[in-house]
Amino acid sequence: MRRGQIGLLLALFGGAAPAVQAVPRPAFDCAKVQPGSMAALVCADAGLAQLDQQLSQVYGQALKKAAKERPPLLKAEQRGWVKGRDECWKSQDKPACVKDSYVHRIAELQARYRLLPAQGPIRWACDGNAAKEVVVNFFATEPPTLVAEFGDSSSLMFAERSASGSRYVGRNESFWEHQGEARIVWGYQTPEMVCRQPK
Repeated sequence: MRRGQIGLLLALFGGAAPAVQAVPRPAFDCAKVQPGSMAALVCADAGLAQLDQQLSQVYGQALKKAAKERPPLLKAEQRGWVKGRDECWKSQDKPACVKDSYVHRIAELQARYRLLPAQGPIRWACDGNAAKEVVVNFFATEPPTLVAEFGDSSSLMFAERSASGSRYVGRNESFWEHQGEARIVWGYQTPEMVCRQPK
């Protein structure tokens, strides 16, 4: 065998194996999931598995912040979130539903537990009454979020597309800011408040 052929064989078989990128795996054990479940879908989809890893990391950070939370809500909420994610089996586009569930949960934890820097607090006096104040903190999550406080209650809201200004929507609350004026709804079927930043 010629020297060149020997070199070729060494290059083919004796050299270092090419680096193989590891396929992203979720934070949970895929061997224990039920076939056909939404957890199995996460195991089979690299993008969803990566989101699960990200959520696991963010959840761990939130747990540290929630250590003194009384009553302890975060673990129970997380179990509820898993059940909600698993309801995506009813969706026509299951991967999109599961992805949306992860993305919103990650953003929620980052905002609620202030795992990212806040822009704020920004104070809004509503309906011409300085005592009727809504305090807002914005977070550069994906999608963007805000946490608003009014009286002794707070609301997490997610950014939504708006023809003008910026609009955020929560469970029963909404915040729409345009040209220095905010229109805020706080509670189911409550009248809209017109709010401005005090000078």
